[in-house]
Amino acid sequence: MPSRGGARLERNIRVETLELARRIADLCDEKLTHDVVVLDLQDVSILCDYFVLASAPTRVQTREVARNIDGMLSAEGLQPKSIQGMREGAWILLDYGVVVVHLFMDREREFYDLEGLWREAPVVYRPAPQPAPGSRR
Repeated sequence: MPSRGGARLERNIRVETLELARRIADLCDEKLTHDVVVLDLQDVSILCDYFVLASAPTRVQTREVARNIDGMLSAEGLQPKSIQGMREGAWILLDYGVVVVHLFMDREREFYDLEGLWREAPVVYRPAPQPAPGSRR
């Protein structure tokens, strides 16, 4: 049985990894990707704690968002274990261990349907909708 301090440490780590996933999701949203969600995989998989999923209409955009995520986290000393798909740009995966980011072009997101595959994983975060350019709040 873990000590109370161990439970607190585990809860703090969960909060920190969720905060990391939220920050990545917010950056995706700021870079005008769409359908950004964070899935909580902690109770359904040992792969990682969270998936961040986002879609973009072009390869240029998926690559740019991936570079922005990598740049933001590298500046904080977080290096990915792996980055895959940058050359093709249709599905880019950035693996940070506890958080795995999937950046898709629209068709690939629909085809691979990770939300359907991981339907037992609850959506724990969606960035707030951004106002349309030139609109007033």
